Amino acid sequence: MASRTRHNHADQDPDPRVRVLGEPVESYPVLPPETARGNPRRITVVGEPILHRPCQPITEFGTPELAALIDDMFASMYVAEGVGLAANQIDVDASLFVYDCTDDDGVRHVGHIANPVLEEPDPTERRLVRSDEGCLSVPGASQEVARLERAVVRGQDQTGAPLRLEGTGYFARCLQHEADHLNGSLYIDRLSSRGRRKALKEMEEVRDEIFARRAERAAARQPAG
Repeated sequence: MASRTRHNHADQDPDPRVRVLGEPVESYPVLPPETARGNPRRITVVGEPILHRPCQPITEFGTPELAALIDDMFASMYVAEGVGLAANQIDVDASLFVYDCTDDDGVRHVGHIANPVLEEPDPTERRLVRSDEGCLSVPGASQEVARLERAVVRGQDQTGAPLRLEGTGYFARCLQHEADHLNGSLYIDRLSSRGRRKALKEMEEVRDEIFARRAERAAARQPAG
């Protein structure tokens, strides 16, 4: 998911601690440690088949391969200047996404989740919010999309332990956006035909510039490992 400018709610005073895998921590670096360990990979673009089919569930946990994949996903997300990234966005058919996203109250959320499933909200608590949304696989475009104001996903961490993530506002949008990716859907699939054409046109106008910036950011990194 592409980043955007966010504003804190002035009437709220949330716990300001960073949430890592849903749990608050006393301190956390500016960049997640995974970012330094990983190597950035090419971001897939709308139209590539892997983005348009459901991803395979992860069945092997606690492996070096899974840890390395998470590291590479964080590095790729950082280079692409995003706040969320699904495995199929780096051409890996696996039900996994990573995130480093600040919610509407200014609280930062960082982590990963495998095999995520969105909980269906109680109909009495179902509230949709429309806001601009972008995607690293539709570079440079953004369109208004309706999403649930609150979202809960359940899955597993890289060791296989159960994991529950809850978000509101922009972080809720991120959780839903990435879960869609793993089901083979992009945010532009939620748009009208006119909105989809507009987003793709916006992408075509700026994609080369964005690809060049990503390449520069990748080249400026110290190679991991």
